[in-house]
Amino acid sequence: MRIVACLLAWLALALCGRAGAETIRVAAEDDWPPYSQAVGAERRPEGFAVDLVREVFASQGIQVEFVVVPFARCLAYTTKGSVVGCFDVGMTRANRHEYIWHPTPLLEEELSIFARADAPDREIGPKDLRNRSVGYTVGYTYSTDLMTDPLITRYGASSDQQLIRMLIAGRVDYVLLNRLPAERRIQATPAFHGKVKRVGKVSMDGFWLAFSKAHPDGQRLADVFERGLREFKRDGRYQAMMTAFRQRLGLP
Repeated sequence: MRIVACLLAWLALALCGRAGAETIRVAAEDDWPPYSQAVGAERRPEGFAVDLVREVFASQGIQVEFVVVPFARCLAYTTKGSVVGCFDVGMTRANRHEYIWHPTPLLEEELSIFARADAPDREIGPKDLRNRSVGYTVGYTYSTDLMTDPLITRYGASSDQQLIRMLIAGRVDYVLLNRLPAERRIQATPAFHGKVKRVGKVSMDGFWLAFSKAHPDGQRLADVFERGLREFKRDGRYQAMMTAFRQRLGLP
């Protein structure tokens, strides 16, 4: 009886602790696999960044309710303060002062240049985009220099998927895509097979959970998240998650 009573007391304490845990709303991008995407009819959040944000906050005693939306809406909700933050956001000169940034990025990803499969086999860079037509995804965060260079003719698309279709159709010379998400998208779409290829690199960029300046808990939660993320980096949990993630994708 004493053992049963102890177990019941422990369960009651656990339930009380869970009920009393802080729950926050965070916006997650719905179309950037394998880092963050909506899956199924219920639009379930899935991806490495989703898992990382959830686990880092959980380590600090905070539960996350994800609001899975298109990236432009993710940013808009954060600016208004209806959510505490949005991921995955790149930092540029144009948005540096719009959000609260925790020092340590969630992840790093290459911004690549893709061309049609018949393009010359040579590695190109940002300067090679001058006097050419270049496609980009509207609402995404790109280098301010790249987006203001008067010698680059830019055309916007509503999604990465549409961007690749624009390239294949010959409407632009190049498109800007993050490497791993682009490669996974091309692999998953038979219509893209053998029609596009990576031809260069613009930069290696960090991506963050950008916190809201309008939300009353934005700064506090940015500090909490940074503390948790540093703990994950320091004790090896981050690397373990990244290794498992890459193994699931069949990457080295």
